Amino acid sequence: MEWKGRRQSDNVEDRRGSSTGRSGMGRDPFGRSGIQIPSGGRRGGGMSIGTIVFLIVIYFVLKMMGIDMLQLLGDGSMQQQGSGYEQSVGERPSQPASDEMTAFVRTVLAETEDTWNGIFKAAGETYEEPTLVLFAGRTASACGTASSATGPFYCPGDRKVYLDTDFFRELSNRFGASGDFAEAYVVAHEVGHHVQNLTGILPKFNQMRQSMSEVEANQMSVRVELQADCFAGIWGKYTEQKGLLESGDLEEALNAARQIGDDTLQKRSQGYVVPDSFNHGTSAQRMKWFKRGFDSGKVEACDTFSGSI
Repeated sequence: MEWKGRRQSDNVEDRRGSSTGRSGMGRDPFGRSGIQIPSGGRRGGGMSIGTIVFLIVIYFVLKMMGIDMLQLLGDGSMQQQGSGYEQSVGERPSQPASDEMTAFVRTVLAETEDTWNGIFKAAGETYEEPTLVLFAGRTASACGTASSATGPFYCPGDRKVYLDTDFFRELSNRFGASGDFAEAYVVAHEVGHHVQNLTGILPKFNQMRQSMSEVEANQMSVRVELQADCFAGIWGKYTEQKGLLESGDLEEALNAARQIGDDTLQKRSQGYVVPDSFNHGTSAQRMKWFKRGFDSGKVEACDTFSGSI
């Protein structure tokens, strides 16, 4: 993929200077935990009434002891603990790294912005660009803790894509899906989930899953994931039309889709498959829908919710 020298997105939040912990052992860098849709409960944010009352009582007790919690919080002497990382209050996020991987991610994100801005504009709509968070080990998200074990994912709660910096190396070394266009495909897939969020597909799925059995929710999740693959294919088509694809790029993306199929991953990890547990689609399905988006370049070709998949 000819990406060097092109526009880089400013919508990248680099948290690698504030992330803590490395939990890469046994991780799955393909986001098998899904798109991290909040299930309606309180995850990673919000307090109960009881918790608030308790904190108020603690505040006044400490006040009577001569300890002013508000002053301590104001001068940055205490550590704020989120669900996944620690950062001093008032501490500035680390500056974005200038390494090649960061430049690549920024460029791919910019290309997705160009693609979806154009598609939304043609439909008379405005595309709201997502933020991509780079982190190392773990960090906080509106969907709970983001860790290297979950792999890349999109959180509709804060409209951000989360990507661990070691992901691309493991993508190649552990799963045999090498190449810059394979890496770009995964970023474009997560951005596809953002498009689904903007168009109401993810909120509807989140609502429906509350009344579904686990098997039914998995089956619907597969359709959601395959549509994101198809949207990634649309981005690939626009990238080809710009003359940015090199020989073998399409094959890299299709190989990545093959390697991350539920059946392929289950055969590799446990030697057999359990179809009812699939939530991303088989290798054949993922390749099929990415190719459908790539061949058509049309959103209407990505209807994974009608008929068979």
